[in-house]
Amino acid sequence: MARPIAREAAMQLVFEQIFGGVGETETLVDLIDYRPNDNDRSYIDMVVAGVHEHEKELDEEIAACLRGWTIERLSRVDLAILRLAVFEMKYSEIPAAVSINEAVELTRKYSSEQSCPFVNGVLGTISRKMAAKA
Repeated sequence: MARPIAREAAMQLVFEQIFGGVGETETLVDLIDYRPNDNDRSYIDMVVAGVHEHEKELDEEIAACLRGWTIERLSRVDLAILRLAVFEMKYSEIPAAVSINEAVELTRKYSSEQSCPFVNGVLGTISRKMAAKA
């Protein structure tokens, strides 16, 4: 499978976790009939577990870039997408530009067209902050 499909599946599991679900790859078969190969399964498991483990830190990064918003006011879909993208940017070898672009595409598919510039702006700010620290 292509990485965008695995990323989409990971986002759905992160979204499930927001609502108290377990967010395991077996859920993908039940929910969307997606059976990841070993490479995709490794990526999905790493991202979902990492987002869960670093949730507080990720939310702090996101909250620091919100203007006139709070984490609690964000749509849960946007929050799941932001958490996944920030995790990728901080803890993977995936270039920030790729994570941002894929996050915007997920936003376009699962949220609203109006959320796309918002998600792009938040992630762009986080990316610039990370680059300044490097």
